[in-house]
Amino acid sequence: MNVLFAVMFVVCWSSGFIGAKLGAGDADPLTVLTWRFLPLAAALVLGAALFRRLRWRGIGFRALRRGVVVGALSQTGYLLTVYQAIGLGVSTGTTALIDGTQPLVVAVLAGPLLGQNVAARQWWGLLLGLTGVVIVTAGDATAASGVPWWAYLVPFAGMLSLVAATFVESRSPDDTDPVVALTVHCATSAALFTALAAFDGKLSPPATPPFWWSVAWLIVLSTVGGYGLYWLVLRSGITRVNALMFLMAPVTAIWGAVMFGEPFGGALGLLVGLGAVVLVFRAQPRGRGARTVQIDDQSPEPEVVRGSGRLRR
Repeated sequence: MNVLFAVMFVVCWSSGFIGAKLGAGDADPLTVLTWRFLPLAAALVLGAALFRRLRWRGIGFRALRRGVVVGALSQTGYLLTVYQAIGLGVSTGTTALIDGTQPLVVAVLAGPLLGQNVAARQWWGLLLGLTGVVIVTAGDATAASGVPWWAYLVPFAGMLSLVAATFVESRSPDDTDPVVALTVHCATSAALFTALAAFDGKLSPPATPPFWWSVAWLIVLSTVGGYGLYWLVLRSGITRVNALMFLMAPVTAIWGAVMFGEPFGGALGLLVGLGAVVLVFRAQPRGRGARTVQIDDQSPEPEVVRGSGRLRR
């Protein structure tokens, strides 16, 4: 995996939690999410119609249907729960912590669903990473007041939604162009969020500059950056990519402390999370679909040998 892509992914994905907090002060989560996706979906569809028609050749009904399902799970289901949790008072760091349990869920399921056996060293790295995110945000969770206990289950449901989307995409036997996939996902989310917001009477956006600043933040950093990079770096292996999720809680906690004055548990958790990522990345994946080879020494394009059917160039 390209180190620059990994760093960009961690920063951009973490920005989504911060952007959710920025937008929550000016509008309902449904309003923020609707206007996060409507302009982006319109731009992507227009770009596809004008400039990228060749990318859509050969895209059949099954691929489009799968893209709609993945978009509904990985964007609509996941983001709606994250925003609702933050709106209920769960801090950005704690929300990221709950989201950070995703690698363990993925590791448990990767073997039976994808045939990707997790090495012993990777298991130790995953457990170490979970320890790191708990250290960072445990103080924040215990200090929270006025937050109902069930609010902490909301982002957990969103994490499961993202895990489901990851496995649906990873088990696909087809190769889908990343731009096509992003367009279908965003168009699906735009349609669903618009329908939900209109039904709930929360479609009209506020005219305040901070609202539109948060929308721009979410479109550029979180959706195009974080979400786009998630599917791109997933090609390097599902266990390795999800190990990066352990860094989301520490990075978000630091970011939240700087921007919003939220409590930060300390640097120890961040160091533990970094150590976990290094441990997982140094372990060699095993099983079918877990090996990456170079097909040509002069070619910069890698071919990912996968039994899982993930995207490849």
